[in-house]
Amino acid sequence: MGMNKNTILGWATFIMVLMGLLLIGLGAFRYDDVAGWGFAAVGIGFFAIAWVFSSLKGRV
Repeated sequence: MGMNKNTILGWATFIMVLMGLLLIGLGAFRYDDVAGWGFAAVGIGFFAIAWVFSSLKGRV
């Protein structure tokens, strides 16, 4: 099975969303101090990058 550019961007989007959820979960449930805000901010950044990957599907 060959993977084209759209398939790779789809998998990258899926992995980025999972990592974003994991980081936000770590920030919310594991760390109660200032580090939690950092983990949540990075998780939101992962969502932003995943959104860009998703919007590039079909255009590259």
